Amino acid sequence: MTKARRNEAGMVTAEIAVALPALVLVLTLALGAVAVVTDHLRCVDAARVGARLLARGEDAGRVRGEVARQAPDGADIGLDVGPESVTVEVSAQPPPLLRALGVSARPRGVAHAARELVP
Repeated sequence: MTKARRNEAGMVTAEIAVALPALVLVLTLALGAVAVVTDHLRCVDAARVGARLLARGEDAGRVRGEVARQAPDGADIGLDVGPESVTVEVSAQPPPLLRALGVSARPRGVAHAARELVP
């Protein structure tokens, strides 16, 4: 074995030991971003469904239950029924993975609809 080969022994192990934590961090952030986007889309969809149901004149309790079923777990749901329009707001906590990293952005969805006139 030459002297150059002996000096390089263990270099691959050292490089992996340095690169692996960075790879795990990047993967964790990527998965967290996917989770936030998914929760945001669920909030938007749930708010849209709730606004549609409220605009048709459905009971607020039934609407709240349907919105909670479609929203992320533990989401905050706000219903505002006015004389001519309705508004539904759904917001959720960021995934636990990102909360542990100090991210405080909340996925949120808001939908407005004009009330349907019932003869």
